[in-house]
Amino acid sequence: MDCEALGSRIGLGNGTAPPDRANEAMTGLLRKSGTIILRVAIVLGCVAGICWSAITARADSLFRQDTAESVRQAIELTPDEPRYYMRLALLDGGRARQLLETATRLDRYNAPALTELALRLEAEGDLPGAESLLLEAYEVDRTYLPRWTLANFYLRRDNLPQFWLWAKKAAEMPSEDMSALFQLCWRVNSDAQAIAQSVLTNDPATIRQYLGFLLAKGEVGAVAAVAPRLIERGNVETDRPLLLATVNRLLTEGDAASATMLWRNMTAQHWVVADDSTPNNASFTRQPLPVGFDWSLASREGLRAWPGPSGLEVEFSGSEPEQCEVTEQMVPLSPGDYNLVYSYLTTDIGPGTGLRWQILDPRSNTLLAASPDLSSPTLRNETMPFTVTDLVPMVRLRLQYQRTSGTPRISGMLVVISANIRKRQPERRVRSLS
Repeated sequence: MDCEALGSRIGLGNGTAPPDRANEAMTGLLRKSGTIILRVAIVLGCVAGICWSAITARADSLFRQDTAESVRQAIELTPDEPRYYMRLALLDGGRARQLLETATRLDRYNAPALTELALRLEAEGDLPGAESLLLEAYEVDRTYLPRWTLANFYLRRDNLPQFWLWAKKAAEMPSEDMSALFQLCWRVNSDAQAIAQSVLTNDPATIRQYLGFLLAKGEVGAVAAVAPRLIERGNVETDRPLLLATVNRLLTEGDAASATMLWRNMTAQHWVVADDSTPNNASFTRQPLPVGFDWSLASREGLRAWPGPSGLEVEFSGSEPEQCEVTEQMVPLSPGDYNLVYSYLTTDIGPGTGLRWQILDPRSNTLLAASPDLSSPTLRNETMPFTVTDLVPMVRLRLQYQRTSGTPRISGMLVVISANIRKRQPERRVRSLS
């Protein structure tokens, strides 16, 4: 075969360049090699990941054993975990400072480590260093705890201006439980109003917690002054139960004026449904609120009371206690002469059985007036006069059952259509002409 024919067979004829089959083979080989290398890398990565996961799992297991030796072993496995050093600092007090310094070097944004180190420095007498670290912790974590810690620090240093500054800052970022902060303020100044002016914000969460703190301390006078701020800033559905409980506490403590003021404030701001009648809900048209300025309804063995379509409906089964309150309400009244005007009817309740309205002084439970026994199968309207002196700023209106001696316990129904207290008008005297 001549050269031309040979060249034509391999593609060199007519001046055309032949394909580089060797290069193609090499390219294919490289591609296969790259795929193999990539797969090996993936496998090695997975193996490394599995190994690291096993190491970290083992380290975490050792950490959770929570002994000095186990935490040291956890650090040997994962020496870059700041929280391990923090925990070991608590378990190994002799090396606490060194361990905390390591934790802060590993994570300069670790506010708890900075705070713990600061407290160590303070204990060792390095007050400037401690203050610097606490301020640094606040710079990286502006939540409640660093602020609270700074307030504590300045109180221990007897630096009251800085204490009040950081107490106010802590109150600006409320936690779920601020009672410790308020107790700290109380140690400095037991004037509840002064604390409110110094640290209280318009955040309803802060006001709510401060009210709870004052109630626990029995500071009813301060409660009455702070509660209106919650009405102004709070949420009706969230905060109404606390304010109703506050009204009840004021009533229990005998602070009739503050209880009345808070109740009227709630009514004016439409936090409660109430009317202008005296007493409130005089016709029993609404389900009573759980507060002393609305009706309390008896629920005990043998006795049941509820607001019905006709008024207050009361059922006696004959097994009720011999003496019990059916319903009652606290009523603030100014001094003067009044009439209790009430309408009712009964079924199967005879006369002289001991069911009557009462007016009492709530402070001493002294009986001021009582109606005749309630017994009438037909609708009956009655009037009971009574007088309130300036010594009794509030009365308790009560429907009471007291079994009369010689009679069985009543078994029947009572329906009270309404019960109103009205100012009694002075009688007019007609002058005779002579």
